[in-house]
Amino acid sequence: MGKKKKKKWLKFRHRVVRNIAYAILYPYSRIKYGVTVEKFREQEDRPYLILLNHQTPFDQFFVGMAFRGPIYYLASEDIFSKGWVSSAIRYLVAPIPIKKQTTDVQAILDCMRVAREGGTICIAPEGNRTYSGRTEYMSPSISQLAKKLRTPIALYRLEGGYGANPRWSDDVRKGKMRGYVSKVIMPEEYAKMSDDELFAVIKEGLFVDEAVADARFESKHLAEYLERCIYICPECGFAHHKSEGDELRCLKCGRTVRYLPTKEFEGVGCDAVFRFVADWYDWQKEFVNGIDVTEMIEKPIFSDVASIFEVIPYKNKVLISDNVNFELFGDRIDARSDGFSQLFRFDEVNAVTVLGRNKANIYFDGKIYQLKGEKSFNALKYVHIFNRYKNITKGEEHEQFLGL
Repeated sequence: MGKKKKKKWLKFRHRVVRNIAYAILYPYSRIKYGVTVEKFREQEDRPYLILLNHQTPFDQFFVGMAFRGPIYYLASEDIFSKGWVSSAIRYLVAPIPIKKQTTDVQAILDCMRVAREGGTICIAPEGNRTYSGRTEYMSPSISQLAKKLRTPIALYRLEGGYGANPRWSDDVRKGKMRGYVSKVIMPEEYAKMSDDELFAVIKEGLFVDEAVADARFESKHLAEYLERCIYICPECGFAHHKSEGDELRCLKCGRTVRYLPTKEFEGVGCDAVFRFVADWYDWQKEFVNGIDVTEMIEKPIFSDVASIFEVIPYKNKVLISDNVNFELFGDRIDARSDGFSQLFRFDEVNAVTVLGRNKANIYFDGKIYQLKGEKSFNALKYVHIFNRYKNITKGEEHEQFLGL
């Protein structure tokens, strides 16, 4: 028997869906986000690799408005684990699945397949939305993938998205943002570059720093859920925080700051130690990188209550237990509830990641466990503490990268 012919990834329906989505989402986006999307008029009829900095949950729609035709987005396994919703997404737009925190060979092969068929691919090299307002860490492997695809590279730059809708917030603020192609790198141009040289060009073209008071973003809920990002107080160290309106308060010492429409902080009855979230975020990472978490094993650093699910990749999520007590130590996560108990020793955990605004995935024993707490739940600290432990135990205690 002959070899079964592989079905094409690109479908005519993807173009139809794109056109319908454009008609609906373009006016909605202009109103909701105050975004100006500059069309990429030099596209012609050739596929591109689009690389973008990741600021809002709507970024893929902004990209889709700038380019003609369907775009095939690289997406984490979480979007493919929502049962029938995932099936509908795959049918309508066929995103390219990738497993977070792994070298996913299949994802690379799928990208090459889409490119060969003439499809335009879009990737956010950060792999995460920025918490700080600055473009985050990118894996250098993106330059190697780009060379494999041999298509022109369009660097798509988003500005103002962090002010409009920070990752830690549920609220879209009134302000202005912009999306545009900042640079195009043709195959004959990057063929002459080393991987490092191409990576440097990509980083420069996508880097955005919103830790500047260059615009106003108005809302009645400016600081709400900032505690998803902030978990260390400059006064008393590790601490839970609570937000309300435009204020963020440390629950341990009561220190309170106000988040302003300019994205700046001001103290409430005290001096503001940090001017921007990025300053606090960077100091927070320095704090973690300055301690030996392997010695913090007697008392929990943090305790949280959350639900735990098992993620069945490319199928669905199964609830394991509600109201689980999670205790974060320097070398483990201890999860306990009535009828459920699990010890996640960091030596046995492959990765801890943040998804969306405040969900945490733990890759352990061949399975993916997802922690989902209340709206104020901070998943970021689990990622930072885990990666600090891994850096120390690998003999890389001077490594600064904490997983995001």
